[in-house]
Amino acid sequence: MFAALGISALVGYLLGSVNFAVLVAKRYGIDILKEGSGNPGATNVKRVLGKGPGNLVFALDALKGAAGTYLPFFLADAVSPGSPRFEVLVAGLAGTLLGHCFSCFLGFKGGKGVASTIGGLLVLLPIPIVIGAALWAIAFYATRYVSVASLALGLSLPLSCWLLPKFTPQQFGDAQLIFAGAIALFNVWTHRSNIGRLLRGEENKFTKKTS
Repeated sequence: MFAALGISALVGYLLGSVNFAVLVAKRYGIDILKEGSGNPGATNVKRVLGKGPGNLVFALDALKGAAGTYLPFFLADAVSPGSPRFEVLVAGLAGTLLGHCFSCFLGFKGGKGVASTIGGLLVLLPIPIVIGAALWAIAFYATRYVSVASLALGLSLPLSCWLLPKFTPQQFGDAQLIFAGAIALFNVWTHRSNIGRLLRGEENKFTKKTS
């Protein structure tokens, strides 16, 4: 089992370390690490280059999250057949998020992992992440802060896993609830600088690029 978890996490990390914000921005002759907020993520690409490139990066990061969660499972299962599926998938997503946030190709720098988290959770917790995505949209259009929307999404995950079984036939085990809580805490940690700016009233609201 431990071999399967390690392989899944390692493959996920390598996949997650591929930063699409840097690659897409480079196609436009832009070093995204030196523009805007300097964060190599979809939001900064959208601010600097506009809606099209930003949405492309978001979609690619979400796809990376799904692939980094799902694909390593097959290699891990080949090495250690019969390993617990959910735990091995979680290891893949954990590795992918670590790679995205601390890319070995970018000097262990990276984005905040929101889109990759969404992609991975579509594999692991599809109903809670759909609810979270809806809350993201509501929070974003109400506040125009991407950070507030992302925090709302992350914090909604353990709440959904806890509340849904009380009102619907949907059931979640302890492992899924603990995992959702860990994702929420990781989301808060990656947005710690944003939280500081929000508390100081210094966080920038999202505005569309007009040119």
